[in-house]
Amino acid sequence: MSRAGADASTTLPDPLERPPAQAHAPDSSAAARTGWRVPAWLRGWVLPALILAGLEALVRSGTMPDYLMPAPSQVFDTIVDLADGPLWQHIGISSFRVFSGFAIGAALALLIGTWVGLSRRAEAYLEPSFQALRAVPGLAWVPLLLIWLGIDEASKITLIAIGAFFPVYLNLVAGIRNVDRKLVEVGALYGFSSLRLVRYIFVPAALPNLFTGLRQALSMAWLCVVAAELLAATKGIGYLLTDGRETSRPDLVLVAIILLAVMGKLTDSVLRFFEVKSLGWRDAYAGRAG
Repeated sequence: MSRAGADASTTLPDPLERPPAQAHAPDSSAAARTGWRVPAWLRGWVLPALILAGLEALVRSGTMPDYLMPAPSQVFDTIVDLADGPLWQHIGISSFRVFSGFAIGAALALLIGTWVGLSRRAEAYLEPSFQALRAVPGLAWVPLLLIWLGIDEASKITLIAIGAFFPVYLNLVAGIRNVDRKLVEVGALYGFSSLRLVRYIFVPAALPNLFTGLRQALSMAWLCVVAAELLAATKGIGYLLTDGRETSRPDLVLVAIILLAVMGKLTDSVLRFFEVKSLGWRDAYAGRAG
């Protein structure tokens, strides 16, 4: 056979074509997808369910004394009993304090943070003092606030506002300073005023940092409301903690802790919803599905 005939009779394999043995082989990833998997909305409940089941088993078996750690079923009974009484009042007054302090602190942080982020002169005057005040623990303000404002709502809301101020301020300044300088130069080239630069360039670019700061500030607000209510309050979730400690009722303490966790998660989810809606234009990495 000639060399030309040998070349003509030789067929190179198509790299895009599957071999016959693999054409009918089951797809392992497809097989994995057909198996049962925990739904995405249910995965966040797996760890709490395991912890609750483990605690219930430990208490019921006598391994852990119930006067130190009540069973989850006992804590649930306490929640049901409180729901027929002052529970909603405690939740309502704590929520009012948190939202009021958060709104005041975040609003001040938006104004001052924008000013410092845009002006190096404002940064030179204000940044050193704010960095020093940021290092002061929230509880250190309590005696002074009680002397100045008394034990009424003003001192509690002011403490929460102080705690909510710094996360928003720091993240907003960082977001403004991380704006691409070329975008600002293009805006100036097109004759944008300072207001239009803020509206069309700085605000969209700083929104991710701003939402991060708002979510951190909201968490800090729930932390500060506990500190405020532990010291001087007759109502609120923090008061439930104090009442449970003074009456040696760990079930009441755990109810207050659960309420703080649930309220913190719910309010953060609301902010997260608005964050996703506001930043839907970003083509950001969202993590792998697996």
